[in-house]
Amino acid sequence: MSAPTMAALAGRPLRIGTRGSALAMAQAAEVGRRFEAGLGVAPELVQISTLGDRSSGRLADLGGQGAFVSAVRDAVAGEVVDVAVHSLKDLPTEPDARLAVAAIPVREDPRDALVARGGLSLGELPAGSRIGTGSPRRAAQLHALGLGFDVVEIRGNVDTRLKMVADGSIDAVVVARAGLLRLGRAADATEVLDPLQMLPAPGQGALAIEVSAHAEELRALAARLIDDIDTRAAVTAERALLAELEAGCSAPVGALAEVAAGDEGPELWLRGIVLAVDGSGFVRLSATGPPGDAEGLGRRLARDLLAEGAAGLAREPVG
Repeated sequence: MSAPTMAALAGRPLRIGTRGSALAMAQAAEVGRRFEAGLGVAPELVQISTLGDRSSGRLADLGGQGAFVSAVRDAVAGEVVDVAVHSLKDLPTEPDARLAVAAIPVREDPRDALVARGGLSLGELPAGSRIGTGSPRRAAQLHALGLGFDVVEIRGNVDTRLKMVADGSIDAVVVARAGLLRLGRAADATEVLDPLQMLPAPGQGALAIEVSAHAEELRALAARLIDDIDTRAAVTAERALLAELEAGCSAPVGALAEVAAGDEGPELWLRGIVLAVDGSGFVRLSATGPPGDAEGLGRRLARDLLAEGAAGLAREPVG
């Protein structure tokens, strides 16, 4: 199967495949503007319906995070589109031999945010407050705080979740702050949650630009125009931690890596947590290493987590 070349693209717009939600379209448009700056031609956004979009069932029952990306990836492999834009946290950690992650842009704020009735913060919500989330990771960390919240499982896009708070169906919802920022709704957050309270999902706030594994010219262009080396190092460490844990533990997992100045140059700091689904137990550790060894750092910290008891926590789908 042939891959798109720069010569072929000169005669038509670059086709960017994306889910059709408002957030996914905003993310794809953001990436499209970067490509337009390099190609001089506005790209075409192609909406693709995924299993995760069509179903209201539990994510775990749909095959996990891959439910939101498989159809878009198939479109790249089948040359229906040239490029796919994903929320990186939705990509399975196992690589797809048909595709290559050509670029990871500068990451948006990776933290979680609370949107609560009456402008309340997490600490101001009374015991028994109904907090909605579709993430076992968020639910477990809310339970672990020991504040007596009633954590309610919900599905739906950002607008749907915020509407549940507005109409009183629930008292609050926890969502990714990156999504609020990209939708121009950052002001809706009543609190940005400190990672000490709630570590985000591996890759949260980052985007992944995938192309055909054979599209070498397009891959090089995406890397030159869009790729951010510090973001790539951070999310590589987080996803390596997740990949290593999935071999021995499928409880809710949070991870966050950051590149910071060290005594001998840039240093990658990685924090990870593995929890029981009900928040009754958890293991939380951190480690540092050079950005060039992001993969090794993530896998070493995962093994340390397992050695400290993470493997014995309740087995549920990773959030």
